Amino acid sequence: MIRFNHLKLPAPAKLNLMLNIIGRREDGYHNLQTLYQFLDFCDELAFTSRLDGEIKLATPMEGVSPSDNLILSAAKLLQDECGVEFLGATIKVTKRIPIGAGLGGGSSNAATTLVGLNQLWQTHLTIGQLQRLGATLGADVPIFIHGHSAWAEGIGDELTTVTIPERWYVVVSPQCQVLTTRIFGHVDLIRNTPPTTVDIILKNGGTNDCQPLVSKLYPKVQEALEWLDSFAKAQMTGTGSSVFASFTSRSEAVKVIQKLPERFKGFISRGLNLSPLHQAGTVLLLFPNGRL
Repeated sequence: MIRFNHLKLPAPAKLNLMLNIIGRREDGYHNLQTLYQFLDFCDELAFTSRLDGEIKLATPMEGVSPSDNLILSAAKLLQDECGVEFLGATIKVTKRIPIGAGLGGGSSNAATTLVGLNQLWQTHLTIGQLQRLGATLGADVPIFIHGHSAWAEGIGDELTTVTIPERWYVVVSPQCQVLTTRIFGHVDLIRNTPPTTVDIILKNGGTNDCQPLVSKLYPKVQEALEWLDSFAKAQMTGTGSSVFASFTSRSEAVKVIQKLPERFKGFISRGLNLSPLHQAGTVLLLFPNGRL
């Protein structure tokens, strides 16, 4: 396999097109059912190898301490798992995905770090092995390593590949960050939604069990939902704060985003079944032996 000392890779955002919470586990995690789709809206991570074992983040993230940074956690996890403490990396992040917005930015950054350093350090883990590592960092990490839109169960790590219409989305992010731990730890969170099936969701759509609670605790999220809902059915992704609505064409989405009030931030994006990280060429580069 060809060796590299520098890689630049995308870390895409995702949408939860629905989210059911069907129970709470003894370990404190929740059993979920959700439908993931990627967006062509990405952060970018650049990795340069080091031989001193140090993991350095060249672009620290405002408001995120090193101990909470999933990029650093992912790099250290791969080091320890593969016994390559003598290898290191300098990592530069070009950040576009808002933090605390339910778009999976932190988890996506962690997944791209595992995939990128697996190549850079020649640790030769398969996608399945990387997914299992990623699950220890967070419930959303495995989907970004999986690389295809999917129906997810368990804590979000039991993935079944599905194909979803690649529609255009308007994504609106109010000026607030939602703390996932606050939502999943709240007494009023819906935790008893009856299980459904992917076929039913693909046919009829679904809702987000976190949305009523988040809308109550974060009025700015409710404002964003009401604004976007005046154009098309609006729904929250993940635990928020971002909300989204789908459109059949880019031109429709552009007309809506042009009317976005100044109190919100937002963008338009195409939904994708194949992650930008796993697009043709990138996959061949990272996993030339077909170990997907």
